[in-house]
Amino acid sequence: MTRIITGEAHGKIILLGEHSVVYGEPSIAIPFPATNLQVHLSATEKEYLIHCDFYQGLVAEMPELLDSLQTLIHLCLQELDPRHAVPFRLEIQSSIPAERGMGSSAAVSVATVRSIYKFFGQELKKRQLLVLVEAAEKITHGNPSGLDALMTSSHVPYYFIKNKTCTPLPINCSGTLIVADTGITGQTRAAVKSVAQKISGKDQTTYQPMIKELGLLAANGKNFLLSNQPKQLGNTLTKAHTILRKLGVSNDSLDDFVTTSLQNGALGAKLTGGGRGGCMIALAKDLSTAETITQALKEKGAIKTWTYEMSEYN
Repeated sequence: MTRIITGEAHGKIILLGEHSVVYGEPSIAIPFPATNLQVHLSATEKEYLIHCDFYQGLVAEMPELLDSLQTLIHLCLQELDPRHAVPFRLEIQSSIPAERGMGSSAAVSVATVRSIYKFFGQELKKRQLLVLVEAAEKITHGNPSGLDALMTSSHVPYYFIKNKTCTPLPINCSGTLIVADTGITGQTRAAVKSVAQKISGKDQTTYQPMIKELGLLAANGKNFLLSNQPKQLGNTLTKAHTILRKLGVSNDSLDDFVTTSLQNGALGAKLTGGGRGGCMIALAKDLSTAETITQALKEKGAIKTWTYEMSEYN
């Protein structure tokens, strides 16, 4: 019987602080186990093989789209001493939508590293995992904050400041979180580059304060999460979306989803992740309101929706 080893990871949601987190401002991110991913490894006789939605074949012949994963596999084998490596078949099964700002690429990396280390019976420390995943994320996103790697491998929310603070956040807040997929591929790398150009260009005096404001909203959001103030948290989410739209990282579909959510009783709503596509999040006071918002979003064209009780993070 073929021995199969499995590594797991889950999706993530940036509640507050996307884009500004790259510049040292605080952010809040939460694990999102409503979406998950598994990587299955089994031994092969000669070649390293991969099976996923985008490609089936030799690891050595993976397309450019999967450069980060190919690099990650090689890095893991180097760390584990390739002289003793046994060829394997790697299969990815995922319910995390790709390129939607929910941490799909980081989750693939997390589950891959975990499965490879488990396959070879080697201990994997959290710091080592994050270093390997970040190397892959740099290929995918250019200048990752490290937040995706942390959240897709963790089970608690975090308050995060790049290279400074990374602390678990014991959320105490009621309400229901709604996530809606626009069906449009996000453009994280392009959005990050665009923001960088804005805050260093001729209009930097206009855009730099927006980065600071996003950081302040994240800091305020932390207090609202700790003190069970969902209404204030919702207002904060909407304010953040307004700024992100001014920074040029939203699009018509995301703006339409935000408006629809607010018109149907949401306490607040915003894009999540890199933007220019991907997903929107909204906060409802209860499950009944969340169901009303979800139905309205589906009628507006959401291809997939999820709900998650904030109390699950308590």
